Amino acid sequence: MCAKVAVAMSGGVDSSTAAWILKQAGHDLIGVTMKLFDNGDVGVEGESSCCSLDDVEDARAVARQLGFPFYVFNFSRQFHQQVMDRFACAYERGETPNPCIDCNRYLKFGALLQRAKELDRDYVATGHYVRLSYDRGSGRWLLHKALHPEKDQSYVLYNLTQDQLSHSLFPLGWLSKDEIRAMAAQQGLINAKKHESQDICFVPDGDYAAFIRRH
Repeated sequence: MCAKVAVAMSGGVDSSTAAWILKQAGHDLIGVTMKLFDNGDVGVEGESSCCSLDDVEDARAVARQLGFPFYVFNFSRQFHQQVMDRFACAYERGETPNPCIDCNRYLKFGALLQRAKELDRDYVATGHYVRLSYDRGSGRWLLHKALHPEKDQSYVLYNLTQDQLSHSLFPLGWLSKDEIRAMAAQQGLINAKKHESQDICFVPDGDYAAFIRRH
């Protein structure tokens, strides 16, 4: 099956390799990167370690190498409202939020999926380590942990709707990180050895209290 797919590309090795896998499978791809905030919004001087101009250019370079169009969409207003505001308010209520859950729900598989549909795309694909299957008995899409549990990300996608899941592709759920890097290196992708960031993108220094005070 050849589908029209919008690949969410962060500039990292995971999403880039996901794009290569889908390209090899014969899908019609466009690459998309979401602009989520300005560094001044999060108190960062210069370039953040995540979502930087370098990340955008890495994603663009991979799209060019693999031969498909690339776009940058400005979702900073939605990110501010649906992720940053929720994060700060949750801490003020004494909760422990996971902003990646809200980002996936409202941005990647909300605003981005809607934009993809407007561009006549059938699916949004990401580099999440998670597996997806369709259960004919119940008529429902089922989300499964990644084959390699040390990289599983199903917990940040648990609240996706059936409609969102039915328009999603996750090519990396059966692979390990070592396998991903090996594939990227073999294909000469520029980010094959790129450092993996696990920080909250808008709190790159880890100082949550300072971010909440500023916000």
